[in-house]
This record gives sequence, structure tokens and C-alpha cells, in this order.
Amino acid sequence: MNWGMTIPFYDRSLAKSQDLIAELPALGYTDLWSAEVNGVDGFTPLAMASQWAPEARLGSAIVPVSTRGPGLLAMSAATLADLAPGRFVLGIGASSPAIVERWNAGTFDKPYARTRDTLRFLRKALAGEKVSEAYETFEIKGFKLERAPKTPPKIVLAALRPRMLRLAAKEADGAITNWLSPDDVRQVRAEIGEGTELIARLFVCVDEDTERVRQTARWMLASYLTVPVYAAFHDWLGRGEVLRPMHEAWAAGDRQAALKAIPDEVVDALIVHGDAATCRARIKEYMANGLDTPVLAPLPGGDLSIDQAVRELAPER
Repeated sequence: MNWGMTIPFYDRSLAKSQDLIAELPALGYTDLWSAEVNGVDGFTPLAMASQWAPEARLGSAIVPVSTRGPGLLAMSAATLADLAPGRFVLGIGASSPAIVERWNAGTFDKPYARTRDTLRFLRKALAGEKVSEAYETFEIKGFKLERAPKTPPKIVLAALRPRMLRLAAKEADGAITNWLSPDDVRQVRAEIGEGTELIARLFVCVDEDTERVRQTARWMLASYLTVPVYAAFHDWLGRGEVLRPMHEAWAAGDRQAALKAIPDEVVDALIVHGDAATCRARIKEYMANGLDTPVLAPLPGGDLSIDQAVRELAPER
């Protein structure tokens, strides 16, 4: 059974995470997954974790395909594959216009095609091939890794809707998703079929004060679900009408009205909360519905410190 943790933790820097990261495998965590938005990058935490927790599988969830050149992505992936042979999974995805264009001066154009082309390039490059090829969204002329990994890493795709999910199932080694309920897992699983690994980051708050959790969670939900790719994802999942008042208030610049417009049932569906036993049971609901790898992201501000929450959320053995 896979049971993952997001690193580093929300309440501390990577430099202060070593002891707790090193403890995770003994607690029963099999996987350590990074993220990349505007905090740490997606590779450095995994490089450190490869030494601090040498038993764990390591994965990026995700690094954008449009903020680095294809060759640089291949080099970074090869470095991690060398540090953690057979234990590194490269998660890539389209990301969003805010991250790619506004924060990294890139171009968010043809996100599906760019992700597909990057996947195909990386397959060849990480296998040690010399790549000279014109793809739809870029052209590579004579790239070859100086030292290709002996064990090429698996590559998984961030996928929120049918087209990308089907690409993940057909050409990648798995799909990564985010911000979904246990019931939503069935709909996602139906697109990729059996045999394709499904990974999801689950935001968890070990806190029995339901109203406090909802108040905090609404800010997170509004900031994510108003991003066009996530708005489209939840339209597809069937939440378009219930989230419409939030979108309208957000578009009008009324942040407080947008927060109030998020129904309690949406918060409770998308955030795992309660005491530790309740949270573990909820995580198992995701797995029973077809999720292979839950990647927990414990939120601060609950009844327990992050250290305590990480320990209490560990799988029962």
C-alpha cells in the first residue's frame, strides 16, 4: 500500500525538515512528493530526501513543462534518477498561466501539446538516445545526456480532464490529480482504466473544530478553484452550478462574497478533516474508490502540530 507525504512541510523550511523527513519511512510512509508553485522548487527537496530517507520513493508533483527547457528537465530528472535509482518518479504538467507567464515570463500556449511533446522527448532523452526532432511545440537539435540514468525514471502527468488523463494512461506511467473527493476518484479512474497508477495530493487538517477548518479551507479553495484549469475540472466533475456564485463574486472582485459562496458540502468533500482516525478512514475511502497513491499535505492550524499530525496520520500497521 502506498502512503505518501508532501515535502517540505507547510510550517517549516526545507533546511529544518531533515529530522521529520528521515522519520517518515519508519512511520510507514512509502512516498515523498514535492510540489512547485512559488515556494521550494520541485527537485531540491527530493535530492535532499534521497539522502535523508533512502528507502522512500520520490516524486515531483509537479514540475511545469513550460518553465524549463526540455533539455534542462532531462538533466534534472537524470540527476534525481542517479541519486535514487529506481525510486524516482518524474511528475510533469502544464501548470497554469499565472505560474508560467506572470511569474516565469514564459508562454502558456497549447498546454496539452506541450505536455505531450515534453513527455515524448523525455522518454527518448532519459533512455540515453540522441534526440533531433521537431515536435509540434518545440524543436530539439542533437541533445544527448552526458550521463543517462541506468534506470530511467517513470514519468507521470498532471491530469485533470479526460484528454490529459487518456494521454497519461496511453503514454505515461501514471496520472496525478488534485482537489477531488473520494466519489470523484471513480470518474477519474474511469478515464484511465485499471493498471495506470493514480496519484492525488490530499489536503488534510487534523482538527475536530469543523467551522475553523471550513474558514481556513475556503481561502485555499477559492484561490485554486478560480484558476481556469481547476474551474474546468470541477465543471467536468459536476460542480459547475454549485460553484457559479463563487466564480461570479471572485470575478467581480468581492473576495469575501466569494468565500461565503462556497458551500459547506464542497469544503467537506475536498478537504480531509476531523480527528486522526477520521482522516485516515477518509483517505482509505479514496483508495477504495481507485486511488493508488494518496499524497498527504497536512495543513497547519489544527488541533495538532504538523509533527504530531504527520505521526498520527501514518498508516496503521
